[in-house]
Amino acid sequence: MAEDRIQVKGMKFFGHHGITNEEQFIGQRIEVDVEIEFDLEPAGKSDDPNLTVDYTSVFQVTKEIVEGKSVKLMETLAQTICDQLILKLQVESAWVKVIKPNPPIENSVIESVAIEVQRDK
Repeated sequence: MAEDRIQVKGMKFFGHHGITNEEQFIGQRIEVDVEIEFDLEPAGKSDDPNLTVDYTSVFQVTKEIVEGKSVKLMETLAQTICDQLILKLQVESAWVKVIKPNPPIENSVIESVAIEVQRDK
């Protein structure tokens, strides 16, 4: 497995994910951090953009999922993002953190809840 990593942090989207009807209907902001493992040595030695992963592709794959089909669990959202990053970008591993700011939990004030998953090819 490569030791090299590309990180894309602080991606913000609007999605309709959650268990409550309000989350599914009204939607909310979802934040995502991604780290992928990929051998960056060939790109680093050659300065050839075709030998690395385009950060825009990481953003687009993540955006399609978060702004796409609603799911109940953040775990499902994180798993799907990992699977699609590995599949579409041909990376060795993906780590995804899905953050739900200000979750709608009755009688509470919580800054955020988050799920982190890491999957290998």
